[in-house]
Parts: sequence; structure tokens; C-alpha cells
Amino acid sequence: MFLELDTDLEVIGEASNGSEAVQMCQTLRPDVVLMDMLMPVMDGVTATARIRAELPDTEVIALTSVLDDGTVVGAVKAGAIGYLLKDTQAEELRRAIKAAAAGQVQLSPQAAARLVKEVRVPESPVTGLTDRETDVLKLLAQGKANKEIAAQLSIGEKTVKTHVSAILGKLGVQSRTQAALYAAQQGLVTLD
Repeated sequence: MFLELDTDLEVIGEASNGSEAVQMCQTLRPDVVLMDMLMPVMDGVTATARIRAELPDTEVIALTSVLDDGTVVGAVKAGAIGYLLKDTQAEELRRAIKAAAAGQVQLSPQAAARLVKEVRVPESPVTGLTDRETDVLKLLAQGKANKEIAAQLSIGEKTVKTHVSAILGKLGVQSRTQAALYAAQQGLVTLD
């Protein structure tokens, strides 16, 4: 109700469960979705992952009354750009929606604290990557293109593509950006 008071925002749909939310997004193609994490039929984390996979230009803000580590991390891993509690004030929610539309991350302080705690938990460092894949990952994380990586490591560009594909698979990430963030998290590189 209070979102409609803001002339910059237009509410174009409302879903009663996660499955319906995914279907509506496919039809309506919203800029931003406010996603409840606890819904019937399909939970918010699953719905968020589906929306982000099918509609990469649609940003999702997780909005929930429950703040637990699994849900926060699950929502962010699923692709949510924000995580806010339902007791968020109207003005803060409107700001968060506009920021998400501009591609800016919006986390409640409590959610941010949980994510920082999760990131600090030591994970097994670069498990399963060969030495060569680790070298490729370091250069990839420095923003180098495949051609530059190939030249620096004295290997073929096709070989670099094979290594990048293997790295993404082993790390369970979808993009070079996610792989670069993983490399930074593991201390392999520092990102500016």
C-alpha cells in the first residue's frame, strides 16, 4: 500500500506463492521483486533462484520476518541483491527498491552481519583445483581475458577456456565474476 504512494514505483503484480511469483515474473518482467522467503508451494530461495536464472535483469530483494543464517546465505546465493526484514520502515524499503533497480546491494544490518560471519567461516581452500587451474583462477580474478591468460601462462586460448569451464564447475559457480569473488574470499587475490 505505501509503495503505491511513491510516484517512482509501480506495483505491477502480487503473488501468493513462490511458483506463482515465478510465473508472474515471466509474464510481467518486473525490474525488482520483493520476495517473501517463507511461502507455500515454492519457497522464496527457490523462487529467487528460478527468477534470477530465467530473468537476469530482474533484481530480487528477500523480505522476511525470519533472520537465520541459512535463509540469508541461501537467498544471496540464489541471487538476491538485497535482504531486508519485514519491520523495515517504509522509506527505507522504497530506497532499497530504487537501489536494487540500479543494481546496488541492500542488506539489513542484521543480514549483513550474518553474511560476514558466513564468509569468515574457513572453507577448504580451492578444493579440487589443479595447480594450473589455480593459476588460471588467479589471473581470471585479476580481470584478465582468456587471451591474456594464455599468453602469460604460455598455453593455448582454447586450453584456458577448458580450464575456466572446469574451474566454474568445480567451484559450483555460474560466472567468472563469482569465481573471482571466490578467489578473493580464499585470499588468492585482492580485488580493488
